[in-house]
Amino acid sequence: MIDLRTLREDPDRLRASQRARGEDDSVVDTLLDLDGRRRSALTSFESLRAEQKSMGKSVSRAQGEEKAALLQRAKDLASQVKAAESEAEKLGAELDDLLQTVPNIVEEDAPPGGEDDYVVLETHGEPRVFDFEPKDHLELGEALDAIDMERGAKVSGSRFFFLKGVGARLQLGLLNMAMQQAIEAGFTPMITPVLVKPETMQGTGFHVAHDKEIYRLPEDDLYLVGTSEVSMAGYHAQEIVDGDTLPLRYAGWSSCFRREAGSYGKDTRGIIRVHQFDKVEMFSYVRPEDARAEHQRLLAWERDMLAKIEVPYRVIDTAAGDLGMSAARKFDCEAWIPTQGRYRELTSTSNCTEFQARRLSARFRDKDGKPQHLATLNGTLATTRWIVAILENHQQADGSVVVPKALRPYVGLDVLEPVRK
Repeated sequence: MIDLRTLREDPDRLRASQRARGEDDSVVDTLLDLDGRRRSALTSFESLRAEQKSMGKSVSRAQGEEKAALLQRAKDLASQVKAAESEAEKLGAELDDLLQTVPNIVEEDAPPGGEDDYVVLETHGEPRVFDFEPKDHLELGEALDAIDMERGAKVSGSRFFFLKGVGARLQLGLLNMAMQQAIEAGFTPMITPVLVKPETMQGTGFHVAHDKEIYRLPEDDLYLVGTSEVSMAGYHAQEIVDGDTLPLRYAGWSSCFRREAGSYGKDTRGIIRVHQFDKVEMFSYVRPEDARAEHQRLLAWERDMLAKIEVPYRVIDTAAGDLGMSAARKFDCEAWIPTQGRYRELTSTSNCTEFQARRLSARFRDKDGKPQHLATLNGTLATTRWIVAILENHQQADGSVVVPKALRPYVGLDVLEPVRK
């Protein structure tokens, strides 16, 4: 959540962030009012409590009518202390509930606007000019006997699929290559839980009560993650780590689950927008002052992976109105998809500053031994969707697909050959 000290000292910064996101900035005044009333109630409680403690000593020394009067005053004070404490707790709960709904403060350099107002920062490679009519990834995948949507739907419903044969080998090779790169960069590899508690999901920045993207198991009060970021964000929850160990970098491999609510009619063909996929995700815990530099490092590692699969791509700076709740800044890497004639997101990396750590109470000790909130960042290193870009960009006229050189040792094949024309 946002820092109350920042709210008090620079409320206009939050107002500007809310406007940039397209959100209501009047929430700032509501927060300031609640915070002021809560602090006043706490001051009143502490003052009355101090008087109550002092009164106890006076009563023990008094006698007769004086003692009776003091006892009555002590009784009244006890009632006032209880009321003041109750009021402070009530206002504190209201403040906390409202803070849980307020998104992170956007970095000043993030572009304003909505989904279509991103800024292209750089472009790598040129879209291939085919001397034949290129097939889309599903047609290629079916010819390779690599993707089976029909049986996926039979077994689990729409937007589920089987990867088989060279399709399974391609995904395993891709994710293994991503994990190997992460290990070489100093990340600790992790296989993460895909079911988490509500406080972990909520702490990461998801509205468990209102987010229609999340699968929930009500009988167990557990949630299926849409990214291993959730599990890794909760890894150091309620902990104070040694500042000398920072940065802490983890690479999580997990299946991911998304309901894709509201996306019906969009990308229904193939494996672009599905309910289950696999992903390797980078996650960093750093000092707040190091977060921006770490963000650039995560982006650089994503670029390295995209270079290995040899596809044209671009990097965009996501507009404030299209940021998730936890992100202060987000860069997406989008690969060229030939049959769609457009770039599609393959990776993203977000700087969540101290927002998630405040919600999850993940802290470190500074050089003076004082606990401070960590900054958290995340970045995608490879997902199932990458198969779309690989198949389409590396297809040949006969329906075969050339495996990118860097990926060949992990797949064990140089070329994927169709089993049917």
